[in-house]
Amino acid sequence: MSKRLTQNLNSAYIEAANRLRPSNARRRIVAYVESYDDVAFWRAILDEFETPELYFEVKLPGRNNLMKGKRQALMNILSASQLGQAMIACVDADYDYLLQDLTEESRLLNHSPYIVHTVVYAIENFQCFAPSLHRAVVTATLNDRPVLDYEAFLGQYSQIIWPLFLWNIWCYRHESYKHFTMMDFCGFVQLRNVSPSQPEQALAQLRRRVNQKMAWMQHHFPEAKKSYGHLKEEMKTLGVTPETTYLYIQGHTLFENVVMPLLEPICAQLRKEREREIKRLAVHAKQRQCELSAYQHAVMPIDTVLKKNTDFKNSKPFQLIREAIQRIIERQASVQANPPAGTQPAPEASTPITNDPSQQTS
Repeated sequence: MSKRLTQNLNSAYIEAANRLRPSNARRRIVAYVESYDDVAFWRAILDEFETPELYFEVKLPGRNNLMKGKRQALMNILSASQLGQAMIACVDADYDYLLQDLTEESRLLNHSPYIVHTVVYAIENFQCFAPSLHRAVVTATLNDRPVLDYEAFLGQYSQIIWPLFLWNIWCYRHESYKHFTMMDFCGFVQLRNVSPSQPEQALAQLRRRVNQKMAWMQHHFPEAKKSYGHLKEEMKTLGVTPETTYLYIQGHTLFENVVMPLLEPICAQLRKEREREIKRLAVHAKQRQCELSAYQHAVMPIDTVLKKNTDFKNSKPFQLIREAIQRIIERQASVQANPPAGTQPAPEASTPITNDPSQQTS
């Protein structure tokens, strides 16, 4: 057994600590996350579940080192025996949600009642939620002129990559991933040279690459015809549709190689428009310089805006996250109402003893 108490910290320890506090004190649930970016993301989500009776404390898993990531959170520190009503893990789903118990991590992620996962691949996919992109662009540029229908664009993008995405999942399901790895898939679905005025050209190039790879896969895996069709229907039952495939591909690829190449030239264009407007309307040089300086200090890089984006809470995958957190809270409340035999909640805080005779009772 470890000599350090912190290395033996588990849900039962925190539950016992909660019971030692006054009965009217707020109960604590520790939520371990994967990285620094995840702290802010999950904090924004867990805020809405806090009450006068309960609060969450978001932490990173590494106590003795700087290691981060889902494997560190789930396998090294937060084993299934350590998680419970008072200690949970909040992690990216990656492909583990879609692999449906094929690996140890997938089984743990899909069946542990104390693990909350993103459902979509990662937090970056939520940050790039298509209906939220126009507002993100407005925040970054302070220019509300619509340039592109982002929902329609990412819907078309998703429909194009959908069949190749299924092939990638099929390869992982049938232990053929060496023939078509996730990195291979990400290389095919990234966007190159996106023009704000002609985004369809980038989609046309993408379609050609996908079709070429599809033909290669069909030629080399003819036995997959039947199981591929079954996989397509199963993915739909898990919430993956041809129009929302972008939510389930690797998050960093979506953020850095699809959405950023799309939004950066759009934001540059909108900022230039606003700056030209300021120059045109300025009465004199000093006013022009002051207004330009104020505007340039007010705008933000689009990647910074996206990393703070929380306008995804109306999405269907997020509703599944909300339901998972609610079930954890209900279990915690049930344990609080029916503590294990031999344990009693701490008494209400009493009036402290004082040496002041005027405050003592006879």
